[in-house]
Amino acid sequence: MKRTLAFFAAMLVLFSSTGRKAVRAETPRDRPNIVFLFADDQCFETVRALGHPLIETPNLDRLVDEGLTFTDAYNQGSWTGAVCVASRTMLNTGRFLWRAQRVDKQAEEERRAGRFWAEHLKKAGYDTYMTGKWHVKADPEKAFDFVTHVRGGMPKQTPEGYDRPVEGQPDPWSPWDPRFGGFWEGGQHWSEVLGDDAEAFLAQASKRDGPFFMYLAFNAPHDPRQSPKAYVDKYPLDRVDVPVDFLPEYPDKDAIGCGATLRDEKLAPFPRTEYAVKVHRQEYYAIITHMDAQIGRILDALARSGKADHTYVFFSADHGLAVGHHGLFGKQNLYEHSMRVPLIVRGPGVPRGKRNGTPVYLQDIMPSTLELAGVERPAHVQFKSLLPLIRGEGPAPYDAVYGAYLDLQRSIRVGDDKLILYPKIRKAKLFDLGRDPNEMNDLAGDPRNRPTMKRLFARLLALQPEMGDEFDLKSVYPELQ
Repeated sequence: MKRTLAFFAAMLVLFSSTGRKAVRAETPRDRPNIVFLFADDQCFETVRALGHPLIETPNLDRLVDEGLTFTDAYNQGSWTGAVCVASRTMLNTGRFLWRAQRVDKQAEEERRAGRFWAEHLKKAGYDTYMTGKWHVKADPEKAFDFVTHVRGGMPKQTPEGYDRPVEGQPDPWSPWDPRFGGFWEGGQHWSEVLGDDAEAFLAQASKRDGPFFMYLAFNAPHDPRQSPKAYVDKYPLDRVDVPVDFLPEYPDKDAIGCGATLRDEKLAPFPRTEYAVKVHRQEYYAIITHMDAQIGRILDALARSGKADHTYVFFSADHGLAVGHHGLFGKQNLYEHSMRVPLIVRGPGVPRGKRNGTPVYLQDIMPSTLELAGVERPAHVQFKSLLPLIRGEGPAPYDAVYGAYLDLQRSIRVGDDKLILYPKIRKAKLFDLGRDPNEMNDLAGDPRNRPTMKRLFARLLALQPEMGDEFDLKSVYPELQ
């Protein structure tokens, strides 16, 4: 039976008439509540408080001011062009990239076996809620207690939304026109629907005694990047930035799987123009600001519920996005703009207004919430809890950041040194992120940097078994051994 909000409301009447002690009487009341806010396609740079002078994100800024931000949080990559599938499967199963791929098609069996994020928290006595984007091969209506408005991978794009805009020609598509469907399908913008759902969840949860876990997953700011005209008007084109690493065309795009046939890359014309990049970034910023307004509604509803002081709020995104960086538009690459995401934590005992530059993965949120709930980390969960870092205790959980996309790209970051490999063309790139955060100066051609490249390559090889990565890099790059 589908457990929707209507069902939940009916059950509340039953609970009030039969007595709360008969329902989950064993649930410890001192366990904290958990609210997980999840964006789709939002890169780290798109939060004003984290350094972007143009974008308006007052409510994410509020979380930054009231909590701790991990400034170097990453997604490990993907086995598919739908990077969100890999990211969310890792998040909900706790497994590293290629090990998550092996359970991807059996995700429902994993859920039934109790090895999903929400299942662990249900066993710990949590009421679990879900709305928004899922995109995992398991049944969300069984994974969570209370579910509504489950969305697919993305709102439906239309032919007019691709290969646009061309300067000097009428734009065939508009982000605020409901006739293009997408986020407007159903009559109300999907981000606003999620805000409504979250407010309803919190109103119901405030009447219950036990702890709750809310999985609130926006489809925004994924394309089609639609929002009301008032939000687009906040970003006139003469104020929109063009990335400093702008290129008309990424020279290795075909070899790394990011050519003109990749759906994400088809959104804008080839070669890229500054005008097209500005328009897409205008729409990107607008839908983020619109999503931020819904996040503000959720934070206000949490405050009204009386539960805020006993609630941890986690905000992140499943991966970043290029939107014009390096001549790319999608997330199917291993540059920082597509791997690095915002990760903010607010809650009891969390330092306020602090930044932590320790490299972590966004999927570390899952075991962090298990620790908060008093759940021992299951053996299959490979990601690490962030709580020691939040408390200022213990060493960094990882000494390197791993990245992969299909068998076409691999990367590793150790400290400020980052190596990117393109096996199909036997190419290697080396960047010093401390001096070159936009990854514009490839150092691989300097023989003096060969020892650094060999050191990074050796660490990448050593990480492959842990990641479940069986790709034979040794045979492709004998010169790096």
